[in-house]
Parts: sequence; structure tokens; C-alpha cells
Amino acid sequence: MPVTAAPTELIPDTGVLIGATRTASTTGGVHHHVYPGDGRATAAVPLGGEAEMDAAVRAAGTALVGWRATAGNVRRDLLLHLAELVERHATELSGLQTLENGCPRQFASVMPTVAVDHLRYNAGWADKIGGAVVPTWPVRAVDYTLDEPYGVVAVIIPWNGPLVSVAQMLAPALAAGNTVVLKPSELAPFTALRLGELALEAGFPPGVVNVVPGGAAGGAALVRHPGVDKVHFTGGGVTARKILADAAERLLPVGLELGGKSAHIIFGDADVRMAARLAMTGVVALSGQGCANGTRVLAHSSVYDEVLRTLAARLARVPLGDPADERTLMGPVVSESACHRILAVVERARDQGDGRLVTGGVRLGGDLGDGYFIAPTVFAEVDPASELAQEEIFGPVLAVTAFDTEEEAIRLANGTRYGLGAYLHTTDLRTAHRVSRAVAAGSVWVNGVPGVLPSAPFGGVRQSGWGRIGGEAGVREFLRPKNVWIAT
Repeated sequence: MPVTAAPTELIPDTGVLIGATRTASTTGGVHHHVYPGDGRATAAVPLGGEAEMDAAVRAAGTALVGWRATAGNVRRDLLLHLAELVERHATELSGLQTLENGCPRQFASVMPTVAVDHLRYNAGWADKIGGAVVPTWPVRAVDYTLDEPYGVVAVIIPWNGPLVSVAQMLAPALAAGNTVVLKPSELAPFTALRLGELALEAGFPPGVVNVVPGGAAGGAALVRHPGVDKVHFTGGGVTARKILADAAERLLPVGLELGGKSAHIIFGDADVRMAARLAMTGVVALSGQGCANGTRVLAHSSVYDEVLRTLAARLARVPLGDPADERTLMGPVVSESACHRILAVVERARDQGDGRLVTGGVRLGGDLGDGYFIAPTVFAEVDPASELAQEEIFGPVLAVTAFDTEEEAIRLANGTRYGLGAYLHTTDLRTAHRVSRAVAAGSVWVNGVPGVLPSAPFGGVRQSGWGRIGGEAGVREFLRPKNVWIAT
């Protein structure tokens, strides 16, 4: 069955949103968006350049004066109203998500609910941000702290889950009293632009939320702008290093949520069928294009063969195809270049003997041949030092390795430069607690894959970044304390 044509009627007016003004006349060039499902162009996307980034930062700076003085209950209610609008436009937003990056409708339909949860959770913090009274000695005094926003925050998000990414960053930043210049990826700009329109409709003052799609040059111009007070970047390590180099020029604070090579550790006492089902989400969810996806499987030698059989059998039955079909669970990767890059990794692994190909490893043809579809891929007996085990492939490729002892499992899990997440599968609570402490990861999930909860801190260690989004820590990411001392 051919892939359903992209729903281009959903695309909002392209261009940049600065203050309350939309303009398609920009200085950053044009990106021609392509629907990953069929490889066809959908829209020309005007990109923000230095001029647009300057205008957006200036608009955010002007709006900051009133916004940071806005009472917490007002900020709370505006975020709640925005959440209501996202809920009301859920069908439209999920459709945009599918169009942007080929996310299957079954998965995309959940994303507005996740975004609403993040908006509502952080709205609850807006009227609770305050400070603390501090004990003093030896001089009698009153000492207290004030929680203050940074000011203008540059938020740079990736293409793989823009609706949720916008909500995750926008909600705590606005709740804390910051204004925002949001730069979505040129590959997936439509959802962020629509969110910007909905923020204005919800009643946020113009300039509090500005949306400027752009490429690398636009992002660099935004980071270098002297009016930006903090940057929060979600993406890859190569770009992060460039951002840090630019930020270092003026000691600009930066929050980073970067890549990962998260492991599913399946112990011998685990429910193997359940563990394998959860582990396969590493390649099925967003076709493996998620920073926290578990793309390594470390299986105890006593259950290793069963894990492999179960993975291969289940992946063979995964509904893969048309993103618009509600039965589809796995769609395409984001672009032609991504397709070539991922398949090149597979070929190198086969040529170098870094593992045994169990299933997949090919681009799909037939009715799916014009899109960017790669069969879910599993390698067994993967060398822990190989590219398959060490590098974030960002595609549907799963690397499986055996272990014999708990100590070996921990060593293998910690044996990369990343530290974003870890997934443990065991029925022994003592093992779960012990290994959770030992693995180098910002988040550990035991016997489940719950996603990123708005109430829990999420972020990485090592080269998976620093800073946290979610929970109180996520709000604190956009606040800094001021101390006030008064002699009595």
C-alpha cells in the first residue's frame, strides 16, 4: 500500500514569529522541507539569520521588563490556558508532528498529552517560586534569598520530538519569569511555530515567546548575541562544543541535554519476554531517533539466546510503514542523509566483523522505497569497543552483548563516554537498588520504559550533558538566587 500523502494543509504560515509579527522575509536562506514518508517536498521554510535573531532577542528583552514582574499566579494561569489550547488542537499538532519527521500517528497522538502534562506541571510552580530565610552569625541580621529569572533564554531544540521538547523547555522557563527565543530545527519547524501562535492566543504578551527556525548559522548568531542571558541546548555533542566555545567568550551559562548510548541490562531472573519487548522500543520508538532510547542490550548469558530469539521474533511482527496509518508502530528516519549514514554504520560493522547481523540492516523498497525506511536491525555478539557499542547511531540499530556477572554488566554499561539513561530488568529489588547506584546515568528505569516524566528530573552525566529538565530541578534550571542581607 502506498504511503499517504503528507497533510500539507496543516502547515502554518512559514516564516519567523517575533513579538506578535510573522514574516517570511528573512536573511538566513530557505530550507525545503521533505516529508520522510515519501521523500517529497512539502514547503519552503524561511530561516532566521543574524538580523532575525537580533530582532527576536531585542523583542524578548523588551518583554522581559514586564514579564519578570508579572505575578506568579498570572504566569500560572497563562500556562494553564496554553495547555488547554494544546489539548484543544491535539489532532492538528499530532498531525504536524507526523508531517515534520515521519513520526507514526499512533505515537504522535500521545505527544500533545505529554506536552500538556509538562505545561500544567510547571504552571504549578509559577506561584510557588520564592526564596528562603537564611540563618546568620555572628552579627544580628535578616538574611533571605530571592529566586530570580536569568532573563532572555535561548532555547535550541532538535527535530525528533519538537512538540514535547518545546513544552519541556518553554514551560519551566516561562514559569520562572524568563522570556524565550526558541530556535527549532529547520528539519521540523512547524510544531514550534504553531505553539508560538497558541502562546499569543493564550494571552502571553508579545515578545515573551519568539520562534525563529534556523540552521547552524542562525543558532550561532543566537548564542553569540549579547542580549542572551542563558542558553539551553538539546542535541548532539559536536554542536554542543561549538555552542560552549561561543558561550565561553562571555561566560554565558549553558544547559545541555545531549546524546546517549543507554543500555538495557537484562539479568538472569528477569521476565525475558517483557524485557525483550521493552528493549525493542530502543529501535522502534521514533525509529531509534531518541536520545534516551536504549540502543544497547546487555543480556545475562543464561538468557542471552532467549533474548535474541524474542527480539528477532517480535521485531519481525512490528507494523512498519505509512506514518499516517493508525496501525503503524514504526516509521521512517528523518532524511535521506540520515538513511545513508545509518546504513553506512551497518556496512562498516559487517565489514569489520564487529557483530553478527541477526535481522534488518537494509533500506526498505516497494511502496516504501521513496521514503526513508530502514528495517529494525539487531546485531549480536557485539564487540563492546566497536562503533556499534560506543557511538550514538540515532537510528533503528540495536547492539546485543552478553555478560556473566553483575560487575561485568556494570562495567559494560559504564563503558561509553555517555551517561544519559539505563534500563534494568530484574525481579530482585536488591539488585535494582545496587545497580541503580552503580551505573553512570542521569536516569535509571527499572522494569519499564515510562518516558520522560514532567515531575522527575531528566538529564545526563559525562558527555550526555549537564543540567536537568523536569521536577523542581527543571524549574531551578531557569532561576538563580540573589542574597539579601539587612543589618538589625
